[in-house]
Amino acid sequence: LVPVSASRRLSVSLSLCLSVSLSLPSVPQSLLPIIAYTAAVPPAEIISLVLVGLAAGALGGLLGIGGSIVMIPVLVLAFRHDQHLAQAAAMIVNVFVSGPAVIRHQRAKAIEWTIVGRMLPAGLVFIIIGVQVSSLFDHEMLKRIFGLFLIYVIIVNVRKLFDRTGAADGDGVRDGWLPSSLVGCCMGFAAGLLGIGGGIVAVPLLQRACRLPLRRCIAVSATAMCVTAPFGALRKNMTLPDVMHTADVSDPIMLSLLIAACLVPTAIIGALIGAGLTHSLPLKVVRGAFILLLTYASARYLGLF
Repeated sequence: LVPVSASRRLSVSLSLCLSVSLSLPSVPQSLLPIIAYTAAVPPAEIISLVLVGLAAGALGGLLGIGGSIVMIPVLVLAFRHDQHLAQAAAMIVNVFVSGPAVIRHQRAKAIEWTIVGRMLPAGLVFIIIGVQVSSLFDHEMLKRIFGLFLIYVIIVNVRKLFDRTGAADGDGVRDGWLPSSLVGCCMGFAAGLLGIGGGIVAVPLLQRACRLPLRRCIAVSATAMCVTAPFGALRKNMTLPDVMHTADVSDPIMLSLLIAACLVPTAIIGALIGAGLTHSLPLKVVRGAFILLLTYASARYLGLF
């Protein structure tokens, strides 16, 4: 899709604000920017974002990754949005996606609440630290960092694709403060820096440090994300006016909220479907397609073509 030019978006926004203010004087003035921003986004882009939300939500619930690994590359590569803006919008979506996923995991009795509770203090602190560090980088540098991170994600998933040892049975689970806090630190920092849910970092760490089987790792990471994501999303969006200096986006926070609003409804539906399939569907086929998608995205991020 080719997005509408910045100048055209601005002109449409101003025109709509004027027409609404003249024809509907009873509309609160505070709502006019929201109406204008909505009209400035092409219908084709809105429809595409709705579909992206469904796919990202399903993958997030299925693989415990929060869906941002799909959302952010699409927003940047397909819709040409700023990396900071894409991460801010994706972090809002993570807030809504994690809740339904946790409900399904709880029904399956897959959540280790002791580990979750001990992950959270470190996770909350380090997600804010991660956001602050991300604000030190401009759009291009943050893209390169995200592209390198995608390579890590690909390697992790390729290893899982060909892993024939199976998940551990959970014997000897480590739920102490040290391993749980270590996972919380790494998950929180990665989530804040890259705008992801953090599951792609937390799941392999939970397997190694806490000795949890795969499906319980996914449930624990999703539950921790449910608490840390709101704080990270709030802080990331607050930094947008300082890190985005493009004249074509007059209110980056409003645009982030609009993008998230397009993604959230179907992302929730996808998360419900994906979280349920985690406990019934073999993951290898889905993981293989996911690897191909990330390989293409990482190559584009790093400017290989």
